[in-house]
Amino acid sequence: MAESTSAPEQDQRLAKGARSRASIARRAADLASVEGLTGLSIGRLAIDLGISKSGIATLFGTKEALQVAAVKSAREAFIERVIAPAMTEPGGLTRLRALMDRWFDHITDPTFPGGCFRVATIAEFDSKPGHVRDVIAEDHADWLTFLAEQIRHAQDEGHLNGRTPEAVAFELDALLSAANTAQQMGDDRGVTTARAIVDGLLA
Repeated sequence: MAESTSAPEQDQRLAKGARSRASIARRAADLASVEGLTGLSIGRLAIDLGISKSGIATLFGTKEALQVAAVKSAREAFIERVIAPAMTEPGGLTRLRALMDRWFDHITDPTFPGGCFRVATIAEFDSKPGHVRDVIAEDHADWLTFLAEQIRHAQDEGHLNGRTPEAVAFELDALLSAANTAQQMGDDRGVTTARAIVDGLLA
């Protein structure tokens, strides 16, 4: 009888599988940022990566699972590029300014080839009910909640008073989304205008 797989060997296989899954999900997010999540498929991704469809299917199972994995990978990339660096700054207005600066960097020097993944997928799935839309909506709601919390800290310092944190968060999110669209359309003036408005709001 063959010996059973040892725990260390099993752990290594699991770790390798997790790395492969993360790498494929990130590439899926890259493609989806340009071509849309709807156009994303296991076959399309297999061709792009030069690997077998069965290998991707084993890791993800369905197209929907691949789409959800792409959304979650994009969320992780946004946290790494925008949120994590800003969180090293002192709380309040200083941190909020850092968040905005990092977010503009995320737009003008795109993390993904198609620009801000969240903006693109919200526009694509806002009228398409289903699990993928639910995951996108949850991610966006989490971001707005987090942003409102940072605005609340700034208000505790005496800044940005007169409106609810949720209203300011909505406005900032709309401005940065418009800036992303302008960037993708080659409209530098739109990005400059959005930055000036944000600077004015945070002044």
